[in-house]
Amino acid sequence: MEEIEHTAAPPDDAAAAPDVEPVVTHVLDGDTARLTLTGELTDAARRPLVRVLTELLLHEHTLARVVIDVRGVSFMNSAGMAVLVQLQRMASPRAVEIALLGPPEEVLRPLQLSGLWRRFPILDSSGDGGVAPAPDGGAS
Repeated sequence: MEEIEHTAAPPDDAAAAPDVEPVVTHVLDGDTARLTLTGELTDAARRPLVRVLTELLLHEHTLARVVIDVRGVSFMNSAGMAVLVQLQRMASPRAVEIALLGPPEEVLRPLQLSGLWRRFPILDSSGDGGVAPAPDGGAS
C-alpha cells in the first residue's frame, strides 16, 4: 500500500487563506480507498479531494468504495457539504460508494441539519472503514 499526500493550492488572495490548509492523503487496499482529510472541510478542500478521486476513478478500475476519513476535520461549512455531494456525483456513474468514517460533531451536525446525512453511509470510527490502517497506525 502506498500513502500519498495532497494539499490545497494557496489561494490567489493570501489574506483569505485559512491558517491551516486541508491535507488529503489516501491509501488503496483492494477495491476500497480511504481518503483522510485533516483540517477544514471548506471550498479549499475541493481541489485536493477532487484530484485524488479523479485519479482513483481513472486508474483503479475495480474501485467499489471510497471511505472519507473525516475524524480530523475541525470545521465544515456549506461549501464543504457541496464538495461531499460533488464527490458522490463523480463516483455515482461507476457505482462507487462514498462513505464517511467517524464524522465529528463539526461534520455530522451540518449534514443532519441539511438532510444530507442520509446520502452518505456513516462508518464507526472504532474500525478502519474497510481499509488497512495508514503506515503510522492512524486508524483506531
